[in-house]
Amino acid sequence: MGSSADVLAAATPASRDKYIDLLRVASLGTVVLGHWLMAAVTVGDDGRAEIGNLLAVEPRLQLLTWALQIMPVFFFVGGFSHALSYRSLRRKAEGAEGAEGAQGASGSVYSVFLRVRLQRLLRPTVVFIGVWGAAALVLQLAGEGGGLLDVSLRLVAQPLWFIGIYLAMVAFTPPLLRLHERYGWGAFGGLVAAAGGVDVLRFALGVPYVEFLNFAFVWLAVHQLGFLRADGRLGRPYVLAGGGLAGAALLVAYGPYPLSMVGMPGEKISNMAPPTFALLCHGLWLVGAVELLRGPAARWLRGPRVWRTVVAANGISMTAFLWHLTAMLGVYGVLLGVGARLPEPATAAWWAQVPLRIAAAVVVTGVLVAVFRRFERPSGAGELKVSAGGAGPAAAAGAVLCLFGVLGLSMVGFGGLLEGRTAMLIAVRVTAPAAVAMTLVGWLLVERAGRGRLLGA
Repeated sequence: MGSSADVLAAATPASRDKYIDLLRVASLGTVVLGHWLMAAVTVGDDGRAEIGNLLAVEPRLQLLTWALQIMPVFFFVGGFSHALSYRSLRRKAEGAEGAEGAQGASGSVYSVFLRVRLQRLLRPTVVFIGVWGAAALVLQLAGEGGGLLDVSLRLVAQPLWFIGIYLAMVAFTPPLLRLHERYGWGAFGGLVAAAGGVDVLRFALGVPYVEFLNFAFVWLAVHQLGFLRADGRLGRPYVLAGGGLAGAALLVAYGPYPLSMVGMPGEKISNMAPPTFALLCHGLWLVGAVELLRGPAARWLRGPRVWRTVVAANGISMTAFLWHLTAMLGVYGVLLGVGARLPEPATAAWWAQVPLRIAAAVVVTGVLVAVFRRFERPSGAGELKVSAGGAGPAAAAGAVLCLFGVLGLSMVGFGGLLEGRTAMLIAVRVTAPAAVAMTLVGWLLVERAGRGRLLGA
């Protein structure tokens, strides 16, 4: 990892926005640390292990989610990167065939864009699903189960919701980028208005199922801010930060929105699932806040050692994200296996154990990353065949299948593969085998549609 990171760091062009890379690593790292910290494992009187949420045990800590619920930053960074990537492919197509030929080959540009952007996302995800799916099947056939194992089979799949949302952002980039290039802030404003309208229909008029539309409107609005950042049109970040923070505070104080910006067990309304307008305001506040830190961070990143560390971390970030809950649950499994005492969450003894548990989880995650990191390396984007037909629709169909497959699996988990266990995905029930099948077929479609060659390259 070190030598590869050294080569990539040394080859970094002066024009690269290093701060974006830092934000990508920092946002995923914050999510991982938050998950490790919030997990509160207890053993009941019947000897069964249960996993609770520290924020439910100690509600006063929920205010910390206003800084630590940092997923909006990752989606903002995604918008920036997707805009640059798609425009680069579009310029290559225009250079190869001229503007007229490139216009006719927009489907090919789209299919290659999907494959390029999704390789580092889908390949490690498919491996993760395959390993856990096979393990769950073996355990069920062997009659193993109960306690922490059953919880693990359900819990390890939950972070896949992030993969699903990110898939949707990649898939929607070309049309939304065209809207951005035509309307600028107006395109962002339209998504914000749509998100607000959804909450009005949901809370004021009680329209059923409409809230699920905000999985698109809220996250795509944050993603749209990345387009504005790519064009240098984000404006005054303190306005974005101040307005977003004030909006979120007012909505939580006087509206139906909970304080926590992450989902809480048993709550009637969640800001996360589905996203609310309060979460969108939270995203605006975070984007504005990180933009205010851009100057000092850019100066810090000029240090060669700092930049090499960021490059190295970027190369394994998705693998670490996928396996971090596996590592944490493995640590708890070992503790329970050796008969260690688990203190009650939020007590002094529990807090004293936190550094040791996190250190152990870091070590186990490092081992898992060493085993699986090679799947995060792109196998080569392939070249763009401008004359290819039908590639765009096939790639879009693949992205849709992956989206619903990954989201479905995040909800149903890996337990009960042979029992037909289901979970509700919007208004449709889905099983784990069906979700896995959709993900695999979708991934193969994206890979196949995106292979080609760039004429004139």
